[in-house]
Amino acid sequence: MPTQDDVLGYFDTLSNWGRWGDDDELGTLNHITDDVRLAAARAVRHGRSVSCAWEVAVPEEMERSTTACPCAADMPGAEHMPAPGFRNDRRWGFSNERLGIMFHGNTITHLDSPCHIFWDGTMYNGRSHSMVDAATGSAWATVTAAANGIMTRGVLLDVAKVRDVPWLEPGEGVFPEDLEEAERRQGVRVRPGDAVLLRTGYGRARHEAGPAGGFTQAGWHASCLPWLHERQVALIGADTPQDVQPSGYEDVLMPVHAVSLVAMGLWLLDNCDLEACATTAAGLGQWDFHLAVAPVRFAGTSGSPVNPIATF
Repeated sequence: MPTQDDVLGYFDTLSNWGRWGDDDELGTLNHITDDVRLAAARAVRHGRSVSCAWEVAVPEEMERSTTACPCAADMPGAEHMPAPGFRNDRRWGFSNERLGIMFHGNTITHLDSPCHIFWDGTMYNGRSHSMVDAATGSAWATVTAAANGIMTRGVLLDVAKVRDVPWLEPGEGVFPEDLEEAERRQGVRVRPGDAVLLRTGYGRARHEAGPAGGFTQAGWHASCLPWLHERQVALIGADTPQDVQPSGYEDVLMPVHAVSLVAMGLWLLDNCDLEACATTAAGLGQWDFHLAVAPVRFAGTSGSPVNPIATF
């Protein structure tokens, strides 16, 4: 079990600053090479795809304003539209929405880019927090660094299944030995460039009882960070917001978030719904798959709501 001093040391021993150049904003996504993407495509052996995201409740989890116009020609100002067809066609109408969303947190499936977390006022690759402006957002390591998408081999490690429980209880951590036991039982091994998705079973609990309140949850223990670094993992996800809470360290609230994003440049998929993925994997006897994550190109933002797709 690493001590707090050990975990604080991870900011140095696991650092990827400068590894891919001083101007690198991709971090561990650099592990996803062309060869890794080709290998990921070969993981598609059945042609079956499943979503790994929760449906966003509207309006509970976002602000929504919907407009419905049964006949567009009756819309105020339609008479001034330059296209005659717009004014004359009285059969077509439309609906549209204005949406406002706070996607970081404990419910919406989203991607964290490295600028999401600071440590001692510093972001990944040594950039200052002052590069984040209230009006324009971040000028460094934003979600648009992954504008071409994250396409790689995904590996689901079902630790709840390994421990033979429906779900891990809030506050239970997942350790490297759990990851390796899941690999052994599932007949799969995490390779460089992979995305590792951790199932604690919280998705099942959430389906049955709704989202849990408070700030106590199962998740990755900080001791997994050297393992992820050694395996050269490109992306991690979980069916919780990643970190086990409480973390077990008095002075480090969220060590997985902090070390991953700031020191390693390791991108995070928070709040996945992994139940359909786990059921499909168990049914097919296949625990690796092609994973596609396409963030919205929000300029200057520290992440994006996403719908990760696993294709077996």
